[in-house]
Amino acid sequence: MGKLTKKAENLLMLAWTQAFIAMAGSLFYSEAMGYIPCELCWYQRILMYPLVIVYGVAAIKKEINIILPGVILSGIGIVVSFYHYLVQKVPAMQEIGGSCIGGVPCNVMYVNYFGFITIPFLALVAFIVIFVLSILLSRLN
Repeated sequence: MGKLTKKAENLLMLAWTQAFIAMAGSLFYSEAMGYIPCELCWYQRILMYPLVIVYGVAAIKKEINIILPGVILSGIGIVVSFYHYLVQKVPAMQEIGGSCIGGVPCNVMYVNYFGFITIPFLALVAFIVIFVLSILLSRLN
């Protein structure tokens, strides 16, 4: 257990906070608003939810060496979220989104704030923030 600088501790807590807010937001949309997640949304949840634990444990132990899974999960999450966003917003990709297995097609937009902010966009931003913070943390190590 190494001593972290205040900057490293702050970045670690910021990454944990971002992961927690993303998890809480997805649960809000599904449980409070009643939006049924599509197949790609489930993949994004599978990638996001463990990040709360990874960064929480890293913050409690004050160890940034254990964030490698966070870098991998958030990196994959960026790809999945970006693809999902394209399925929703690019007309040529929207036909692909209708073929998702499950109850809800992946091209359905429950929210569309300002004409471009959808749930996959929010997930994409969260994954990018976590990924960038993780890279910054690894540079401090």
